[in-house]
Amino acid sequence: MGMPRSDADRLRRRELHEAASGMAGPRLLPWTTEDGRPCYLSTDGKGYISTLADGIETVQLGMGQELLEYARGILTPGAKAESAIEYRWLACRLTEALSDALRVAESRGQRIPAPQEEAADEGEPANASPLDGNEEG
Repeated sequence: MGMPRSDADRLRRRELHEAASGMAGPRLLPWTTEDGRPCYLSTDGKGYISTLADGIETVQLGMGQELLEYARGILTPGAKAESAIEYRWLACRLTEALSDALRVAESRGQRIPAPQEEAADEGEPANASPLDGNEEG
């Protein structure tokens, strides 16, 4: 049994595998269409739109973290009571932030190596064909 691989190692192996096999799938983007449908990008992960999406995801997660800290402050026992309008605003913003964070998690989850690749990392035959789900290693 080999040493466990870091997330960076797994990501790099997946990127190399996808580049070699031409199997990069569509990426879920961190924004939606005007009517709320998801947007996808066929990419190798290196273009302008991919870089823009990475930046937007970072901003969305950062804003969500700041909003969470604000909410914790308002909801701390003994904190000054706010108006119903303030609590409604907070609930709306938290809902938006949660929606953004779940979309980022889904997008990133779709880019995590499949369980077959994990099995190859943990000692399955290293010379199996990529077509049967195992990587060369």
